[in-house]
Amino acid sequence: MTAKPLPMESKQLASFANTVGTPFHIYDGDAIKANAIAMKEAFSWADGFINYFAVKALPNINILRLLCKAGFGADCSSLPELRLASEAGFPAHRIMFSSNDTADEEFLEAFNLGAIINLDDITHIDDVIRVCKRLPETISFRYNPGNERTGNAIIGNPVEAKYGVTHSQLISCYERARDNGVKHFMLHTMVASNELDESYIVETARMLFSLVKEIHEKTGIRIEQVDLGGGVGIPYKPEDKPILFSSLSEKIHSLYSSMIEAEGLSPVRITFECGRCITGPFGWLVSKVRHVASKYKDYVGLDATMADLMRPALYGAYHHITVLGKENEQACHMYDVTGSLCENNDKFAVDRMLPEITNGDILVIHDTGAHGHSMGFNYNAKMRHAEYLIEDGKVLKIRRDETYEDYVRTQLDRPEEVRF
Repeated sequence: MTAKPLPMESKQLASFANTVGTPFHIYDGDAIKANAIAMKEAFSWADGFINYFAVKALPNINILRLLCKAGFGADCSSLPELRLASEAGFPAHRIMFSSNDTADEEFLEAFNLGAIINLDDITHIDDVIRVCKRLPETISFRYNPGNERTGNAIIGNPVEAKYGVTHSQLISCYERARDNGVKHFMLHTMVASNELDESYIVETARMLFSLVKEIHEKTGIRIEQVDLGGGVGIPYKPEDKPILFSSLSEKIHSLYSSMIEAEGLSPVRITFECGRCITGPFGWLVSKVRHVASKYKDYVGLDATMADLMRPALYGAYHHITVLGKENEQACHMYDVTGSLCENNDKFAVDRMLPEITNGDILVIHDTGAHGHSMGFNYNAKMRHAEYLIEDGKVLKIRRDETYEDYVRTQLDRPEEVRF
């Protein structure tokens, strides 16, 4: 069983929640930092190893600064993410920009910044040349293996995915890049999300290492970096078992020795773009019970909504729930745990066994440190809520509650005529 700890002692957290008000997200920065260091140490055999943290998972500049200091890079997929990573202090060579139906201004921003551009489609070669006047000296291509691999509910099956270059296009991509002045070549894929089967990640390494050899044999191009993508999952359910960085690293190291070093293709830098497994287990959504209602089912209504955490509504995802002060009580009541949006799927849990709950109880929803606050929205004019960070024994506010003034700031009280 995987333990589901709280960010601080139960009474302390209740006192904090009653002081600052609910709902809010809170993160354990010390644990995030230790986890980042553990990943780096596990892959210390791989010279130049880096994890480009997926900014989309937790795009708060304070978290990004913490990870930058820990030696991570940043994986970005939009212009604002690029700017946020740069402002957080990531040097350009530690920023990866993975394009996806990319706007011209995003290519230009990444190019001018000096970030590594990871192209998602063969036609994007011409787009970069058109917008930036040339290709950068370093380029990466995202590979889609099609029916070579299977996907999962979150990322989808590769053959149906909009992402990446097909196998039949891959050689042409590298040849065209070389012929247009590219000097340094990288290879990337992303075929899993929240995967707890270690062998799936290992097989991704095998697939890419095989491609490194194929590309070299057919083009003479040496791949300098292989990015295994993200996809390392976390144990959302107590009965789930996490992937251990040490075990994963050992198996990838073995493949590297037999498929890269033994073939005379080294050195090839090994990288990831994990977000969820770095910060996910170290975030919590804290919310207070407004109403307990008995209809055809029993409902616990919170002051948080799926605007604060949409994974359960979007994917049917499981998030563990602790009722503060009742950790040791028997889970003898079945509830749907809901929010107040005008949507019936605004639920954090369905048919969940919990201790008996009363109005005013404080519920803690676990594992919200990735794709939690970042996926928030403003439907029903719900405001997005505060974020806090525990670091060096202190609790720091790293995002304030959104206000009504924030919400209406972009609306024009006096409409402006648009001439065209």
